[in-house]
Amino acid sequence: MPSGKRLDLLNPTPFDWDDADLALGLARTYRWGGHSAWPLPLSVAQHSICVMLLRRAASPIPLSPVIELRELLHDAEEGLLGFDAVSPLKPFLGEGFKALTQRLEHMVFLRYGLPAWTPTEHAKHKQADRLAAASEAVHVVGWKEEEVRTTLKIRAAVLEEDPLAARYRCRPWEPWPPTVAAERFLAELDHQKRLIDAEDVRD
Repeated sequence: MPSGKRLDLLNPTPFDWDDADLALGLARTYRWGGHSAWPLPLSVAQHSICVMLLRRAASPIPLSPVIELRELLHDAEEGLLGFDAVSPLKPFLGEGFKALTQRLEHMVFLRYGLPAWTPTEHAKHKQADRLAAASEAVHVVGWKEEEVRTTLKIRAAVLEEDPLAARYRCRPWEPWPPTVAAERFLAELDHQKRLIDAEDVRD
């Protein structure tokens, strides 16, 4: 890891990375197999912030900081692996790879004190995740909306407005450079952790 820590992928612990390692790993791990209609591919870090904002916007009541943090970290194991497998590839990777990613996800949840997904909460998360995916497919990768439904089998709507544009005043749907993605992800992570700490003090 850039911090000097070492992560044993086959026997991970919650202490094998620091926050900056994770942010950089996610910023250098790319969605859609690294393909993009833009000069840069879309990082998992940028996608993760987008999903958090979509989940927040869809909730009729404010989400707790720990729930927002779980949304932000929903793909954190991919940043530790440095690999985001495209969906058609996943069945061929086998049960060993699935078990490895589940161990890493468990370590992430332990490190950051995240509650396990309930079926209802996971369904709400997947709605935000698929909404992000459908929108990325069109605006970032270059698929047509009909192809998103028929070829990619993603039934979610395609957003016109990028939820990140208003927050960061960036060009809608443009993938960020890795340094920018890492900086913004780390800032969001630090912010949610501070909110959780403040809640713990009040309790």
